Amino acid sequence: MDISRLDLNLLVVFHHLLLLKRVSAVAQTLGMSQPAVSSALGRLRASLGDELFLRTQGGMEPTPYALQLAEPVAIALDGLQQALNVRAAFDPANSTRSFTIAMTDVGEMYFLPVLVDELSSIAPEVTLKVVSVTHPSLKEDMSTGRIDLAMGLLPQLQAGFYQQALFHQKYICLMRKSHPLELKHRLTLSAFTEAEHVRIVAAGTGHGRVDVALDKEGLRRKFRLTVPHYVALGDVLKHSNLIATVPERFADRILKPFDLVKRDLPIEVDQSAIHQFWHGRLHRDPGHQWLRQYISKRFGDGKTPYDERPI
Repeated sequence: MDISRLDLNLLVVFHHLLLLKRVSAVAQTLGMSQPAVSSALGRLRASLGDELFLRTQGGMEPTPYALQLAEPVAIALDGLQQALNVRAAFDPANSTRSFTIAMTDVGEMYFLPVLVDELSSIAPEVTLKVVSVTHPSLKEDMSTGRIDLAMGLLPQLQAGFYQQALFHQKYICLMRKSHPLELKHRLTLSAFTEAEHVRIVAAGTGHGRVDVALDKEGLRRKFRLTVPHYVALGDVLKHSNLIATVPERFADRILKPFDLVKRDLPIEVDQSAIHQFWHGRLHRDPGHQWLRQYISKRFGDGKTPYDERPI
């Protein structure tokens, strides 16, 4: 169709219906009446020749054609907004913006104590919301702007996203003080495989490389306990003879609080690269740029501090 015949304001209504799924919520967000939103939707249906949204108990559900339009419309609107705001600066000291960041639980334990403490002084009115990187709608939520950043080792984010490497880290073995293996300054491969382990199933983060390395040697670990996250790991190790293989920076966070010690692994395992990821629609947003640069400077290893690149 000829875009010159389309009222572009209708696309704003369309975009918010995709995000909010209810006419009443869109009306409140855009400062319109509910009949005006319904009228705008009717006009857009007539122009595009598709129902676009169907009423269900869960709200307005998009049709396949609406889903096809979702990302191009979001990118176009964001690009226009960025062009109009090109001179707008972001002042963290006075901003009341809220950022949503997706992390793993181990990321929460590593990043959040620092972020919450330091942002309270340099950006006192800026707020954070943290969601899980394992949520099935992560890519969709990032592409529509509901999530600003994702942090971790996330191979599932590909086309349309940018990434920046923050640091590389090795994997180490963690155990309680006075563990029988602690007396050995060097952990042998036989002792490692004969010990009883905790397995942390961190879905979607790529931390299975330890077992990949062992498989190449025809070896397996003995798992006494399997847990879905890292939260309870410190307590479990402190009160048992179990050991765990974890990223080193996470280990350094919990060594002292739980009286643990770490040992190098007796087998070569590829290091993991921790990145921050964001969708292209937010690449030039001033507030988003500030947040990315702050995280890069605070947590980056200094080797690639400004290497922002598309995936």
